[in-house]
Amino acid sequence: MNNNRHLISILMENEAGALSRVANLFSARGYNIESLTVAPTDDPTLSRLTLVTYGNEQIIEQIVKQLNKLIDVVKLIDLSETDAIERELMLVKTKASGEQRAEMKRLADIFGGHVLDVTEATYTIELTGTGSKLDNFLRAIEKEAILEVVRSGATGIALGQKALRA
Repeated sequence: MNNNRHLISILMENEAGALSRVANLFSARGYNIESLTVAPTDDPTLSRLTLVTYGNEQIIEQIVKQLNKLIDVVKLIDLSETDAIERELMLVKTKASGEQRAEMKRLADIFGGHVLDVTEATYTIELTGTGSKLDNFLRAIEKEAILEVVRSGATGIALGQKALRA
């Protein structure tokens, strides 16, 4: 069974309970949501929900059909089936004292990160990029130096003129 990663972007009505109905659809069928992001769009009546899930062609086809049946769903697209830009935001609080400070700043710079907060003993670094880029940054840092990690989950948009609009 081929379980491919899918980035599904859903345009939905910005209504109470809409997110819960999407989550319940997955949970009722035993499907896992690896990450989920949601926020209002330029139209305050609509939200954009982006989720990452895994499944073979039949499972994803079933998920898409079930999502399209939800009353709150206006439109959706599987961004994995098109050329798309995918990004994730990560905040990392690290130890940064003594010689560690220069190395931590150097690594943040190499990965295109920004130091948002500095104390005598810590840095808080912001990074954006693909999930694999963020994973690579975490691997580049000594495990003992990581104090806290917060990730947004993936979000994405189709390249070119293709747009998910109501």
